[in-house]
Amino acid sequence: MSHDLPPLNALRAFEATARLNSVSQAAEQLHVTHGAVSRQLKVLEEHLGVSLFVKDGRGLKLTDAGVRLRDASGEAFDRLRNVCAELTQSTADAPFVLGCSGSLLARWFIPRLGRLNADLPDLRLHLSAGEGDLDPRRPGLDALLVFAEPPWPADMQVYGLASERIGPVMSPRFAGYAHLQNAPASALLGEPLLHTTSRPQAWPSWAQQSDLNAKALTYGQGFEHLYYLLEAAVAGLGVAIAPEPLVIEDLKAGRLVAPWGFTETTAQLALWLPKRAADGRARQLAQWLKNELRQAD
Repeated sequence: MSHDLPPLNALRAFEATARLNSVSQAAEQLHVTHGAVSRQLKVLEEHLGVSLFVKDGRGLKLTDAGVRLRDASGEAFDRLRNVCAELTQSTADAPFVLGCSGSLLARWFIPRLGRLNADLPDLRLHLSAGEGDLDPRRPGLDALLVFAEPPWPADMQVYGLASERIGPVMSPRFAGYAHLQNAPASALLGEPLLHTTSRPQAWPSWAQQSDLNAKALTYGQGFEHLYYLLEAAVAGLGVAIAPEPLVIEDLKAGRLVAPWGFTETTAQLALWLPKRAADGRARQLAQWLKNELRQAD
């Protein structure tokens, strides 16, 4: 006699048959055929080495062993159903925790947060800011919104939202604004450019896309994070390089201008979440983000 648990399908067939006192009704509830339930009952009896039912007229009657297993399996399946229902409810009630950089949070997400909450009230979005240290594989984070280049990690489900577009921006308050606003992009080669250590390739990438010699770039004040870099640009301290979504509100308000436009990079803004934790709310959020980014074009 085996001491391993019997196959789950056999136990489910038995539990339903014993509870409903009918093979036909059990088959209907389990969405299988009468024959499939009968075969599973036979598998279970062979596994246990005991008879669980005896014929009783045109029906079935539980043996003493069958009664014991009915009581135990009924209690076990009831507990499983209750726990699964609780887990499903707790997932539905829990906030959806999204990680993103502080610059993306402050400059793009927060101005749209009211609209998102109105459009997706059941999402209950909670935002967690970080700079390069956020990982949706860790507990406490459901997904990550990030600018990154493919290929994507194999253990991630990735929703691509928009290609990254970057470009130089400056404030009308900047001392060099008058002579730069109508100058060609090559005029920036003589400027001490604001830059960030978190995105060291931003300026060289833009220069290459603009057919300029990246080695001829001159760097001025540096900042640890993109958010500080853009605040410096708004304050008129110089020319910065920025992803378009992060400065769209500043461009609309006239706090910044982008005389040379924006060029597409090989990176994408994407929503990452672990494949093991697929969540229907992520699909809703991805579609909302994609629509919002498209409207900004």
